[in-house]
Amino acid sequence: MSTTGLSLSREKGTDHDVVPSMTLTPNGIEGDRHGGPGLRQISLMHDTVARYYFPDSTEEALPGKGQENILLRGDGLPELRLLDTLEIDDAILEITQIGKKVNETGKPLCSAQAKCLLSDHGVFARVVHGGTIETGQPIRHQHRLLRAHIITVSDRASKGAYEDKSGPAVRALLDTWCQENRWGLWVETQIVPDEDEALEAVLNNARQSRVDLIITTGGTGVGPRDITPDIVTRHADKVIPGIMEHIRMKYGATMPMALTSRSVAATMGNALVYTLPGSTRAIPEYLDEIFKTMEHMLLILKGLDAH
Repeated sequence: MSTTGLSLSREKGTDHDVVPSMTLTPNGIEGDRHGGPGLRQISLMHDTVARYYFPDSTEEALPGKGQENILLRGDGLPELRLLDTLEIDDAILEITQIGKKVNETGKPLCSAQAKCLLSDHGVFARVVHGGTIETGQPIRHQHRLLRAHIITVSDRASKGAYEDKSGPAVRALLDTWCQENRWGLWVETQIVPDEDEALEAVLNNARQSRVDLIITTGGTGVGPRDITPDIVTRHADKVIPGIMEHIRMKYGATMPMALTSRSVAATMGNALVYTLPGSTRAIPEYLDEIFKTMEHMLLILKGLDAH
């Protein structure tokens, strides 16, 4: 992809001005009336859409016809997902919305136009890193990155008494989920004993490193050293009870021992936290249900409307 045209909306009710370059800041485009904090600072559109709806426009006059700030050319725009990034020289944009929303009455926000192209074909982004961009520059598309920390909580595995199989099982299933849902994946794994201080230290480090996802395995039962749900709940900002309640009821109907699990789901800072049993049989059962809502909650924690 590349920038085939740039335009600014300086005043409400006026046409966009075509410009050869623009400066991106944490508040959007310098000089654009849509500047300010928020999720929809910059609008983008593919030039094939603009050329279809404005066939009489010259290449020089085409940018901004669809009310977009950046007109793009090349492959890639249909493949964008929320939280993907676009790098244009030093500037970095993060995709925050695909298509335009309507207001509380259901009326399109751009209803003054006969057809709002942004509603069907637009992409919106916020500025992650500022810089000056120009027409004709290449755009590098990076898939969104999921930063995950997998923690195995086990006395014996931490001492090397037996091989940890639950952590790698989580990693393998998470790899598959990320591939199927177009996420990049960065993973850190760790094994700690069933001790309060050891688990608390790892959780605090994960919070400070701003990971998106924390999955623990082990320590979810009722034994004297099963402390994982207790420690996570103590450090959580919000507990999400419905997920684990559903899993316990689903599998407890045929396997009553599943009802003895004390697994919890929670948020901790900007991270989702799930405590799974240490059983390699239970891990895919739990993750199969967790994955159904995980992306939605990741987006919500990033401040995006995932509906």
